[in-house]
Amino acid sequence: MESLISLVNKIQRACTALGDHGEASALPTLWDSLPAIAVVGGQSSGKSSVLESVVGKDFLPRGSGIVTRRPLVLQLHKIDEGNREYAEFLHLPRKRFTDFAAVRKEIQDETDRETGRTKQISSVPIHLSIYSPNVVNLTLIDLPGLTKVAVEGQPDSIVQDIENMVRSYIEKPNCIILAISPANQDLATSDAIKISREVDPTGDRTIGVLTKIDLMDKGTDAVDILEGRAYRLKFPWIGVVNRSQQDINKNVDMIAARRREREYFNSTPEYKHLAKRMGSEHLAKMLSKHLETVIKSKIPGIQSLINKTIAELEAELTRLGKPVAADAGGKLYAIMEICRSFDQIFKEHLDGVRPGGDKIYNVFDNQLPAALKRLQFDRQLSMENIRKLITEADGYQPHLIAPEQGYRRLIESSLITIRGPAEAAVDAVHSLLKDLVHKAVSETLDLKQYPGLRVEVGSAAVDSLERMREESKKATLQLVDMECGYLTVDFFRKLPQDVDKGGNPTHSIFDRYNDSYLRRIGTTILSYVNMVCASLRHSIPKSIVYCQVREAKRSLLDHFFTELGKMDQKRLSSLLNEDPAIMERRGALAKRLELYRSAQADIDAVAWSK
Repeated sequence: MESLISLVNKIQRACTALGDHGEASALPTLWDSLPAIAVVGGQSSGKSSVLESVVGKDFLPRGSGIVTRRPLVLQLHKIDEGNREYAEFLHLPRKRFTDFAAVRKEIQDETDRETGRTKQISSVPIHLSIYSPNVVNLTLIDLPGLTKVAVEGQPDSIVQDIENMVRSYIEKPNCIILAISPANQDLATSDAIKISREVDPTGDRTIGVLTKIDLMDKGTDAVDILEGRAYRLKFPWIGVVNRSQQDINKNVDMIAARRREREYFNSTPEYKHLAKRMGSEHLAKMLSKHLETVIKSKIPGIQSLINKTIAELEAELTRLGKPVAADAGGKLYAIMEICRSFDQIFKEHLDGVRPGGDKIYNVFDNQLPAALKRLQFDRQLSMENIRKLITEADGYQPHLIAPEQGYRRLIESSLITIRGPAEAAVDAVHSLLKDLVHKAVSETLDLKQYPGLRVEVGSAAVDSLERMREESKKATLQLVDMECGYLTVDFFRKLPQDVDKGGNPTHSIFDRYNDSYLRRIGTTILSYVNMVCASLRHSIPKSIVYCQVREAKRSLLDHFFTELGKMDQKRLSSLLNEDPAIMERRGALAKRLELYRSAQADIDAVAWSK
């Protein structure tokens, strides 16, 4: 089964390829949750030599001043004996390096590509994987050496910039700190110990490495440090003896250097009792074992983060919608599906599943009755108007029984005023339906994905509502006109049949009706008009619902669907012309989701095998 460290290495490489690491986001990421070992030390502390001793190869740039100017994420992979060792860079995925001098040059060149040929630093890491039978599975992050002063060609902020970069790695709770300190300097002045103590005051995450033991002044030794008396850490200090500059100049290989290192600790009386836990080989094995132990302890937290992130990614992808189909048929189908979603949401508003439809009932139950109640029939049924219309209706020959034509004119002039509230009810419902269309557009997630289609669907729906309003207005006003055009017969049959109203028939026709009679006519007509209003109060909503609400539920986008069938692929594509930022975001999320699902499967397999 794949080792835990190899699994973490694989996930880290995938995270880096997608930019899913702490440098890219302030939010917790899978990269942040994975344990790693950060190598920290001051300039000239022997940090690079320690790394080369662990790997067993010369591959790091050397020189004076700041040599490491970008973080180097170094992943070591143990392969079977007999296989040729090689190196790969993440930024050159198809190229294998078997010459480690070329690896050193590529690190230098890639650093210069990011920072230029200056002494500037960059937080963008270089990722290097080394495959060899002579290494242990391990991940190390080599950070720029801490410094106290800026040299020529560096900004004054370089000291703080490096410290901030180092802190950004070692402050993470899952980071193991490999603190490199030279033995030939006072430990109290060690840059690595100072910064490690600040972020890990208990020393639970810090492993101390003491270099240059062989270069200490005669008569002094590092036993107090190595035995934890000078500065105690949770883990025992490890001493290493690196190659000297003379060894490096003479190209002394790592095998010989490691042998010489073992001989030094075994033959030096002060360190002989500590020899079994000294040296770069022991350091590499201890780091590998400790890293694997830490990874095991962090698996539940990593699983929790992965599961939570997968759910968030899936939710955001759902919100962003599906990618656009390439062919015309696929595009047409996608548009139809989106329109159906919109139509369903619109219907849900009308049917009370979503809010808004109740406002239409309010028009019928409150607004229309209130408008009918506010109608002023006083002018039409004033004594003067009644007398005027009644007498005018008789013409040159007075009526014989009842002034039928006068009644008709008075009733028609009163009923015609109902057209106003009827039209207002139609317009009010139209306005509410438009509001529901806008709500449905904003609530249809897929329409947010395609601004062009959103505008077209909204416009098509409003255009349909306009046509429905015109039909509804025509039908509703016809109800009023019907009442004006044909009066209820029973109403006339119930009227009193006045043969004689008194007075002298020789009097002028304008004197035939006294005030009492005219008032009775006005009262009777008002009673009839109120009866008609009560009837229209119920029939007008029926007409509006039939012509507007019911029709909107049934065929709101029918006309748009007809036009849609006539569109060519270019026009369909313009409707699905998605915001490029959303397309880019969806692609990035899909890749990230794939990474997390793969990591979930791998880590779950390891967890179940424990």
